[in-house]
Amino acid sequence: MSVAELNRLVNYSFPTDIVFGPASRLQIAEQLRADGLASPLVVTDKTLAALPMVDELVSSLRAAGLQVAVFSDVFGNPTESQVMACAAAYAHSGADSVLALGGGAPMDVAKAAAVMVNHPGTLFEYEDGRDDCRPFDCELPPIWAVPTTAGTGSEVGRSAVISEDDSKRKRIIFSPGLLPARVFVDPELTIGLPTGITAATGMDALAHNVEAWFAPGFSPLCDGIALQGVRLVGSSLRRCVDYARHGQAHVAGHADYNDHLACRGEMLMASLMGATAFQKGLGVVHSMGHALSAVKGMHHGMAIALVLPHAVRFNSEEIPERATDLLWAATQGSATSGTSVAVGEEPVSIGDGDFAAWIGRLLRDLSLPNGLGEVGVVDSDIPDLVDLAAIDPCLGQNPRSVSRDDLKVLFTAAIGGIDGL
Repeated sequence: MSVAELNRLVNYSFPTDIVFGPASRLQIAEQLRADGLASPLVVTDKTLAALPMVDELVSSLRAAGLQVAVFSDVFGNPTESQVMACAAAYAHSGADSVLALGGGAPMDVAKAAAVMVNHPGTLFEYEDGRDDCRPFDCELPPIWAVPTTAGTGSEVGRSAVISEDDSKRKRIIFSPGLLPARVFVDPELTIGLPTGITAATGMDALAHNVEAWFAPGFSPLCDGIALQGVRLVGSSLRRCVDYARHGQAHVAGHADYNDHLACRGEMLMASLMGATAFQKGLGVVHSMGHALSAVKGMHHGMAIALVLPHAVRFNSEEIPERATDLLWAATQGSATSGTSVAVGEEPVSIGDGDFAAWIGRLLRDLSLPNGLGEVGVVDSDIPDLVDLAAIDPCLGQNPRSVSRDDLKVLFTAAIGGIDGL
């Protein structure tokens, strides 16, 4: 995509209606009114609620004559209690729609709360995979989404991942009805993200595309989307982090502003592509990431980033040709065996299919921690991590069988970092 293509408004459906481009958020009020909606509940998190972007959006909605309520009591990994508080706020405010603003946490809370607005029982009675899962047979309020990070892609997802308050175990609520009806993807909302958030969420987007490509089964549409998503991350994530690191081009008029906006737009596209592609499946990366978030309270994107190269190495031993394709996509090189492409400063042979080494170099370039050990994970945590990862539903979608012993080896390797990867 060219800078010009990424710096103009475009509309498309796949299958949700998507408005993509700078300032697309300013169309929300008009679209709400056009759809006959007058009282949106804006669902966001505590950090975002303190930033000007939320006031700007809420003010624009109120200026259009809409009755707007805000629920911002979302923090950390979303929990059942947050969901129920959000559903109560919806009822109390007399809302007629849900507008999720933020990253994966507020979007997951908004979706799950939408279920509980009219459905009876408790939230986890609707958990995906239960033999006695209650049916989604009551009306869901309209769900709209505005992403402010380029990672989870929850804006085009049909599920919500919610943790139990006590055990922190993650559970999945899934229904086609949770797919947001309208999505506004505005790169201006991500252009000021700090370095760490840009890097960690970007690695989450990469992992979604990677695991979708690795997932077994026949889904050529998801495969094509996943490869394009990996290509966009390879093209843009380093640039986004570099702009964030040096504080450049955050303001319109700067010489590099349009390029910054374009690469932020590419990462948003890679993010929603990943969430579309992983309808095919995820795998061991996310099983490990979910366990780390539950046991250690880690940011999801950071957890995913630090286990990704080790899990890719593990899966590459089973399906090396799939890893070769990912390396080609990430470097935009030639898939001809023996051709070399640049991975940072070191040439890597595409014929080796060493995509794990490429990811290791990317982590270094993004200045992310060198392994889980640098963020407080220790060997004594491994039994608890293995216990949760071993029962995570994503594990069954991995292309290679994963035993408890395999999980121990993978967590140990991830604690040690990427040196010698």
